Amino acid sequence: MAAIYLIGLALLVAVGFFFGRARAAVIGQATQLHSRPNYHGAFVALGILVPMFVIFTIGFPVAQSIADNQALAEFDPSMQEDLRRGATLRDIRTLAAGQFSGQPTDALRRAAETYSSVKWIFEGSLLALGFAIGLLGFAMGFRSLVAPFRARNHVERFVKIVLFASATVAVLTTLGIVMSVLFETLRFFQKVSPVDFLFGTQWSPQTAIRADQVGSSGAFGIVPLVVGTLLITFIAMIIAGPVGLFAAIYMAEYATPRFRNWAKPVLEILAGVPTVVLGFFAALTVAPSIRGWGEWFGLNVASESALAAGIVMGMMIIPFISSLSDDVINAVPQSLRDGSYAMGATKSETIKKVILTAALPGIVSAFMLAISRAVGETMIVVMAAGLAGNLTFNPLEAVTTFTVQIKTILVGDQEFDSAKTLSAFALGFVLFFFTLTLNVIALQIVKRYREQYD
Repeated sequence: MAAIYLIGLALLVAVGFFFGRARAAVIGQATQLHSRPNYHGAFVALGILVPMFVIFTIGFPVAQSIADNQALAEFDPSMQEDLRRGATLRDIRTLAAGQFSGQPTDALRRAAETYSSVKWIFEGSLLALGFAIGLLGFAMGFRSLVAPFRARNHVERFVKIVLFASATVAVLTTLGIVMSVLFETLRFFQKVSPVDFLFGTQWSPQTAIRADQVGSSGAFGIVPLVVGTLLITFIAMIIAGPVGLFAAIYMAEYATPRFRNWAKPVLEILAGVPTVVLGFFAALTVAPSIRGWGEWFGLNVASESALAAGIVMGMMIIPFISSLSDDVINAVPQSLRDGSYAMGATKSETIKKVILTAALPGIVSAFMLAISRAVGETMIVVMAAGLAGNLTFNPLEAVTTFTVQIKTILVGDQEFDSAKTLSAFALGFVLFFFTLTLNVIALQIVKRYREQYD
């Protein structure tokens, strides 16, 4: 029924638009219209779309809920407490669709019959109501089409409402995420001191079942995670920063159009490689190579190291820096280049002293985006750097990061009253604050240099 409803909705909207536009065109031959015929057609289409879409988004979920409850009511009251609602509903829907494998019980068969009949009645009623409302909207919109009718104003007002609603949803979603993480973080700080969390040098969130076991109280100091995150990010940026920026300079200033047309897409393919594939590459190729070279030089290299994760992560974020920096460099006005050449500067001097300086805000934004991407990476670190919360600045040893620990803590069944589970939200809040700080710094740099070169 839902598919039929949506198809009918699309057809009615298309018919309303074309008939409304045609009627406005006919009226426009005799007198001057306030709005263009397309706006009149859009007004009629909106008169059909809005009420029918409201009925679909509200009515069909309500009908589904009623059908589910009526189907579950067919089971014996003594059995309803023991039913697993999700699994039972799945069996009912499968049997109603004729795809159930096996021999259903009598109670399940009755529930499926009830589910089918109730759903058919309610969705059929919604289908009839929706089409009736749609036709009514078509008739009312069609009658409104006269020469002085301000169709454009109504359509643009509706578009503004939709845009405002979209912006509001984005803001409220962000606010909801922040508040949910903040509330769980405050619960965590009721169990663990914020001082111990922020300045502790041991990270071991695992808690034992019995009090006499080692590490039963857990250790929640995030200093090892901060050091590990910054160490891997630093290694990644040492690799990705120069390579990405130099690649952008070459493609924007030196490369021929033919070379650029195929080199830039090839470089950007790295951005589309799944991080789990890069993690396999780091674990199976890069890490053993680093360990072999380390042994050749007499160094003790761990099987999982920050260096391996940082190198592969740097490869991953090269396209972010190169592509964004290339776009920024190309956006520098040609007049700045011409003025520099007129003053006798060479091409390299123009690039160093004029183009890069003028493009600095965009380049800084590209670097900050790359840093945020590196800080938030998980799979490469899991597979190449390990899970050990070691407090070390040695890139040849295993370290861990914020995102890896969040993933590790929230895997499997969790008890959301324990300090271990709540620590994941505290880590997420700290990570959010860290990335927010990076964005603020980038905005300040961009604002400062943009004022000088606007």
